[in-house]
Amino acid sequence: MATALRTGHVALNVTELDRSIGFYREVLGFDLLGRLEGEGWRYARLGFDGNLLVTLWEQSSGRFAADSPGLHHLSFEAPGVAELEAIEARLRELEVPVKYDGIAGYREGEESGGLFFEDPDGARLEIYVTSGLNAPVPHKDAPTCGFF
Repeated sequence: MATALRTGHVALNVTELDRSIGFYREVLGFDLLGRLEGEGWRYARLGFDGNLLVTLWEQSSGRFAADSPGLHHLSFEAPGVAELEAIEARLRELEVPVKYDGIAGYREGEESGGLFFEDPDGARLEIYVTSGLNAPVPHKDAPTCGFF
């Protein structure tokens, strides 16, 4: 039995591969590591410095169903508050709606929190920091990331 598993990558179904590649590259700065197409399927690999983080599979229709079992949200840790603020500015520049009206704290008295928004297909995304943040807390009794 494996005793030291780590998350490898996350695979998301998308409706329009090129649109989703553009979003993840433009908003989060991901590199396009590769893409392949076959008869009736297309996918792309994205990440940083050659490290795979996300694969996008064009094999769905409609929008992400937040009320169905499965993925709740996908989160990425930013190196610091300045980078988190830069991502917030980029989201606003691209007119991507941000939940909680901007950067939000996780819990009262903590210096962690992040940004909460959706990709073009409605998958919920979070960019967070673990320290150095002083931001309003939308939910006082539980982590903010559980409610967007």
